[in-house]
Amino acid sequence: MGGELTYRRPEPADVPAVLELLTASLAGGPTGRRSAEFFDWKHRANPFGASPGLLAVAADGRIAGVRLFLRWSWRGRDGREVRAVRPVDTATHPDFQGRGIFRRLTTDLLEQVADDTELVFNTPNGNSLPGYLRMGWRELGRVPVALRVARPLSFARGARAALARRPGPAGPPRCELPSAADWFAAPDPRLAELLAERERADAADPRLRTVRTAGYLAWRYGAAPGLDYRVATVERGGELVGLAFGRPRRRGPLAEFTLAELIVRPGDRAAAAQLLRTAAAAGCDHAATHLAPGTEAAAAGLRAGCVTAPRTGMVLAARTPTGPLPAGRTLGDWRFSLGDLEVF
Repeated sequence: MGGELTYRRPEPADVPAVLELLTASLAGGPTGRRSAEFFDWKHRANPFGASPGLLAVAADGRIAGVRLFLRWSWRGRDGREVRAVRPVDTATHPDFQGRGIFRRLTTDLLEQVADDTELVFNTPNGNSLPGYLRMGWRELGRVPVALRVARPLSFARGARAALARRPGPAGPPRCELPSAADWFAAPDPRLAELLAERERADAADPRLRTVRTAGYLAWRYGAAPGLDYRVATVERGGELVGLAFGRPRRRGPLAEFTLAELIVRPGDRAAAAQLLRTAAAAGCDHAATHLAPGTEAAAAGLRAGCVTAPRTGMVLAARTPTGPLPAGRTLGDWRFSLGDLEVF
């Protein structure tokens, strides 16, 4: 289809049309439905800042393409902040495909964020990765996922059904853990000390990490519309020594508890192991998480029955806004939680 395209930043009035295009191209997303509430939470209420974005608009006013970058912030050794963005929510209308809209939106947005952003990262799938590599991203490797099977017979039946591509049951899986939203509605006053103690210990780690503040956790796990995050806690001697956030979800025929975040007092492997067992026993067939090397969770994972799943995980790709990633940057420069990379 011919006609000139104009490129501009999104405005609030564009949200319904943007959601319609994203739904048509990418289906309902992690919640099953792309709502204005979820869009606002993700792109406007983010504590790291509102998402920069661009639209390609046709002469008749239709949105031909959309591109949004989710803002993020990593913290390295000595507290140095590394401001970052993550490409998300990208779509081109079928009537306008083949006109270089994706590349134009990407390159223009990279220029837009270059002054205040040091790193661009995302977890592209196998279909989109080649395009990112052509635009200067570098593949850093696969972030592995560990599984803890809770119900072996149900897991085996579900795995066989998944291999046979049989659909799973409708509706969310059962989960016995309390709601994270309810927990944050009356937050534990002991949370601040746990997070402060964790941050003091993490300051010596040179790897890039997301700083877990109470505000960040409340946004990420307590306020996410439609994602049904749950919380597990460990107390000892009247103190809060650990907590975890995750959500029950369908993986085809399997019921999975995705353990996105696990925070314990420095060195407390017992609390980490208890949280891993609690996640697995929450009511799903299995729990899935990332056990970052050198963490209490990684040390406790084997004792808690966690095994690294073959051919699973997410591929991390990155660049800078102005060019290729420095050659010395590797996957080992990060200490991830699954919540850092989980697609939302």
